[in-house]
Amino acid sequence: MDASADASNDPSRERPSTAGPSDDRYVRKDCVLITGCSSGIGRAAARAFLEEEWQVIATARNVEDIAELEEAGCTTLELDVTDHDQAARIVERTVEIGGAIDCLVNNAGYAQIGPIEDVSMADLHRQFDVNVYGPHRLTRAALPHMRAQGEGRIINVSSVTGRVSFPGSGAYAGSKHALEAMSDSLRAEVEEFGIDVVVIEPGLVETNLTDRAEEELPGPERTPAYEQLYELYDDMYLIGGGSGGPFASEPEDVAAAILEAGTHPEPPARYPVGPLGQFGVYARYLPDSLRDAGYALLRKLS
Repeated sequence: MDASADASNDPSRERPSTAGPSDDRYVRKDCVLITGCSSGIGRAAARAFLEEEWQVIATARNVEDIAELEEAGCTTLELDVTDHDQAARIVERTVEIGGAIDCLVNNAGYAQIGPIEDVSMADLHRQFDVNVYGPHRLTRAALPHMRAQGEGRIINVSSVTGRVSFPGSGAYAGSKHALEAMSDSLRAEVEEFGIDVVVIEPGLVETNLTDRAEEELPGPERTPAYEQLYELYDDMYLIGGGSGGPFASEPEDVAAAILEAGTHPEPPARYPVGPLGQFGVYARYLPDSLRDAGYALLRKLS
């Protein structure tokens, strides 16, 4: 993406260090904190920022899973986004390491799949704890620093399901709809402080998210009435399976959008990624009756 390349070569990105005495000979690197770097989009995003010579703080629940990123030059830290105290500490540690927190990428997430009736309250709460409350925790911790700096960028990784829901995706789509709504409010709230808020909206991506989504299907307590819907899952129509299907994007495609969102001087509010991401832009404007008819046709074809 040309815009990201232009922005990354902009000398204004290089700033004197705020971590110690003024010294014109030392230029501080821009610093980005990324969650969910153990695989897929997060790992690719960490490498993309690293290649642009950012100070990259890559996090995961198990730092052993991101040892490869440490070897590449990232600073790796343990972070469970559902742990409020740990989230706050990691933001403070990021500022200590980088001299500031220029960009926060809320990427950690997973997909809880299944008919709404079969998704337990505990599973629904866990879905929102990771996908919604997690970004909220990190954002709240980062904003005071960004206001003090007079600038900053928050990038929330959503999904095409943040715009349009599909049968069996209610819990996951609900979390992404919530993330998008919060991002829209936040963007207006912090614009006066020089802080940008950007949403990334991939469609299917070639990551282990789809593998985990299959693991998150309800167990033996499935309601028999939804047998046909579960058969669709088995046929990989809705969750794409490990391969992601012919319309899937690569993690590097999403990482490129994240990098552009983090470096563009005036980023748009949203970056749809891939064919299905673009589909979501238009699908939400379709009449409800037309979308419902499409789902009904899918059931008949199965």
